[in-house]
Amino acid sequence: MLPRALGRRPAGRTGRGVGLRGFTLVELLVVLAIGGLLLAVVPPLISASMPGVELKAAARRTAGALRLAREIAIARGRDAAWVVDVENNRYRIDGDGRSGSFPKGLDIELVAAETEMRSEAVGAIRFFPDGSSTGGRVILKRGNGGYQVGVNWLTGRILIADWERP
Repeated sequence: MLPRALGRRPAGRTGRGVGLRGFTLVELLVVLAIGGLLLAVVPPLISASMPGVELKAAARRTAGALRLAREIAIARGRDAAWVVDVENNRYRIDGDGRSGSFPKGLDIELVAAETEMRSEAVGAIRFFPDGSSTGGRVILKRGNGGYQVGVNWLTGRILIADWERP
């Protein structure tokens, strides 16, 4: 028999702590505790940011609907009005049948030409076949912040800007 080197163990046998793989119960419990903490903390943070995301999406949808009304006026060669009902949080394009709604909980303010105001709660921004409009703006707000979607009367250009309570 050949002599063995000192400190070496026979093949296939492992000593205590040498070559063992895996996690201890304490390590697994620590990972589960951290995961549980993240699950408790992250959802409120995400939902707190959602109103801002929802508000910006509403402003983009409003600008898209206004652009669509302008395109309809140009393509069909006749006036097209984007009508908003601020009490019921709804809007529509007259004569086209397309409509939409704003998210609940938003304050909506319409600033439009006096001739386009149909009542205290309903008004319109009208687009003409040459692309121009009666002009106006829609302010979508929640709390102290929000967005304003403006329509230039001369060019019919539609822009979104941040809005802050004065």
